[in-house]
Formats: sequence, structure tokens, C-alpha cells
Amino acid sequence: MWQPIFMISGYFISILGIAMLIPAAIDIYYTSQTWSPFLTSSIISLFIGISLYLGNHLKIEKISIRQAYLLTGFSWFMLSFLSAVPFLLYNQNLSWADAFFEAVSGITTTGATIFTDVDNLPKSILAWRSLLNGLGGVGIVIFAVALLPFLGIGGMEIFQRENSDLNEKLMPKINYIAKRIIYVYIALLILTYLGLYFSGMGKFDAVNHALSSVSTGGFSTKTASVGYFNNLSVEIVLILAMIAGSLPLTWYLTIFKPQFKNSFRSAQVPFFLKTLFIYILGTTLWLSYTNENYSFFQALRVSAFNVVSITTDTGFTSTDYMLWGAFAQTIFLIFALTGGCSGSTSGSVKTFRWQVIFAFLRKSIINLTEPSRIIPVKIKNLMVDNKIIYSVFIFVSFFALSIVVLTVLIAITGIDLTTAFSASIGCITNAGPGVGKIVGPAGSFAPLTDFAKYVCSFGMILGRLEVMTILVIFTKNFWKK
Repeated sequence: MWQPIFMISGYFISILGIAMLIPAAIDIYYTSQTWSPFLTSSIISLFIGISLYLGNHLKIEKISIRQAYLLTGFSWFMLSFLSAVPFLLYNQNLSWADAFFEAVSGITTTGATIFTDVDNLPKSILAWRSLLNGLGGVGIVIFAVALLPFLGIGGMEIFQRENSDLNEKLMPKINYIAKRIIYVYIALLILTYLGLYFSGMGKFDAVNHALSSVSTGGFSTKTASVGYFNNLSVEIVLILAMIAGSLPLTWYLTIFKPQFKNSFRSAQVPFFLKTLFIYILGTTLWLSYTNENYSFFQALRVSAFNVVSITTDTGFTSTDYMLWGAFAQTIFLIFALTGGCSGSTSGSVKTFRWQVIFAFLRKSIINLTEPSRIIPVKIKNLMVDNKIIYSVFIFVSFFALSIVVLTVLIAITGIDLTTAFSASIGCITNAGPGVGKIVGPAGSFAPLTDFAKYVCSFGMILGRLEVMTILVIFTKNFWKK
């Protein structure tokens, strides 16, 4: 039961340990020191990872569904745990809750932070935060799936746990898909980096923001986030990168193949882009009409960037949109709950599920007046299976219930209800910033108690793994043989 889980988790942890060598090299290069806390962290991670791998090594013919759930949950918690070690070694004034929160926020591509002065963080820490975004964006599980032939595993079950919303088998081998997803991801990173660099951003900042934008992670190298640069070209490049990361990564592989155009994944894309357009246009018109400090084009600029950032659950900001008033606080929570496309680096409910819900509601409303009429649930010309409808409503129900529970747990620490509610939404949707002075775009999660930070950390992992993947592990039936 546990042996393959420990073995594959050890493989993941070893990849993380190797990744730590990158900020270690940056640390040594910029500080001229002969040793870096990242080297220590790398040794610890590699020791644990290699020990788990070698100590549990065996040829696995098949992984059960139960093992796949356990593997996904166990590996993400272990990776988050070890990702926190560099933060602790660099700043011993941080509590374990602070370090764990920052690590979880990075690897789940949430972008919430406990640091109040990002500008003065060491470059190695800045690079580590962005690298966690990059690894979490494509999913360290996807990296492993691409290399699972080395372990003698097909990997379909793991891939399904990571992308539990759709099980379309677009190509015959998941190994083939995963490798090409990584190629697409790297190509988007390179294009974003070049766009940022030629827009006037420095090399270091460009690399970090490329990792954080394509992954829809949201970690910036500046306290004021993207607003620090005040560069329209940079904002346009980041908008395109965030949108690119919010489209299904497999969609890029099938875009020129006619036989795959009529698929659920392709049907999401125009709906998502239309939704973004409506959100941006509506916010622009409202802001230019209600706020005399913004002309139409100024309102368009700030609306486009911040609406795209929150809707794609990235979390970058170019201005403190909380200053726009109570209405802005409400609509930005709605934007966060929308999310990107299924199969993308984005989080939240996601476009496909909203399409299913709207199609089912339409059918239900018509049946109220025409009960005998048979109306199929369709997205464009595609029939939606009853199993998909059932799974979508189950997911949304548990997603909403999770927000309520997280809000209550955060509120009992003494935080006001608005802050607690927005913090829970910001974490479980992986959007990052909430609303209000504490967890809003101009604040940080640092003032929260350690207990509240652990609750938020759990919420981030819960959202990143699509709720059911984690919750099912805590059911009694799951452990029955």
C-alpha cells in the first residue's frame, strides 16, 4: 500500500532538492559566500528523497485509485513542508507557520505572502518564491508523470487526480501528453521573458515575473507588485502571459488538429475569453463613470490588468483596487471565484464547471414550464454526460462548504468576518489577495495568527488539488479494505 507512495514521493522530493541548487547558486554569486542555506536545504531534501526512493524501490505494475489519492496528497504536503526550510534558515525570526504559509503559497501558485518588505529580500529568496510558482504551475506531479516510464508506471491515475475535472484521453499515451505540456509551458515562459525584457524589465525581474505569470502564481520581486514598474508594455505582456497560462495546456497541442476542435477543452476557451472581456469592459465603464480620477483609457488600463490577474487567480496588482470602494471588493471576489480553464495552471471553480452549471440551470428553468420536454445538457454542440453534471455539482457544493468552514476557523482567531471570508476565498481559489486592509492587495497575511496561517495553508492545498482529492482521504470509507 504505502511502499509505492513513499518511493514516488521520494522521487518528487529529489526533484525539489535539485531545484534548490538554483537559488543556492544565485545566493553564492550575489553574496560571494562559499555556502548558502539553500545548499543545506538541498542536502536535507535530497537525503530524504533518495532515502524514500531507494528504501522503497520496487517495480510497480499498477497504482490503485486509493494509492493515487494518497500519493497526490502526501507528496504535496511533503513538498510544501520541505519548501519551507529555506525560509526558516534565512530568517530565524520567522515562525514555522510563516515559513510554511509562504512555501505553500508558492507551490500552490496562490501568491499570498507574509513578507511586508519584499524589495529587501535576498535575490535567492525572491528566486525561490518564483521558482516555487513555476514548479507548482505545471505541477510537480506532471513532471513526474513525464518521467514515470523510468519508474515503470503508466501514471494515468496520478494525472487524473491532478486534473480531476475532465478525463478526456486526447492522445494515446499520458507520457506523450505530459512531455509536450512541459514543452508548451517552457515555450510560454521563454516568450514571456523575452517580452518583459524587451519591454524594459531587468533580466532578474523578467525571469521571476515570467515564472509567476505563466504559472498564474503572482509572486513579484517588488512590494508594490507590478505597480512598481509603472510600465504599460510590461503590463500588456503580463496580461497575455496570465491569459496564456489560464488556457488548457493541452489546447495548445491540439489547436491545429481539426479532430480535436469539437472538445470540451476547446469549448471553454471562447467562453473564458468572452467572460474576461465582459468583466474588463464592465469594470472599466463603472470605474471611469464613478471615479473622476480615471479617464476611460486610464480605467481600461488598471481594470484590464487587475481583472485579468484576479480572474486567472494570479494575484499580481498594479494598483490598490480596494480604494475603488465597496463595490470593487464585491466584484473582485466574484472574479476570483470564476477561475481559468480546466487543464490550465489557474485555480478556482474554473470555466468548464460554470458552463455545465449554466447549461443545467437553463434546462431546469425550461422544465419548470415544460416538464415533459426532454432537454439535453449541452455545451455548444457537445452533450454533457450525467456523470459530469453530478461531479460538477458535488465539487461546487464541497467547494462552497470549504469556504464556509475556512471562514469560521479564521474568524474564531479574532479576525473580522469580511477579512476572514475574503482570506478563505483568496486561498482556496489560489487567487492570493483578499479584500480589506489586512489581506488586501496593499497588505499581507503576516498579521494573522499562526493558527489562521495554518488554516489558510490547508485551504491553498485544498484548492490546488481541487478539494475532493484531499477531502476523500479523511473519509472513513476511504480506509476500508
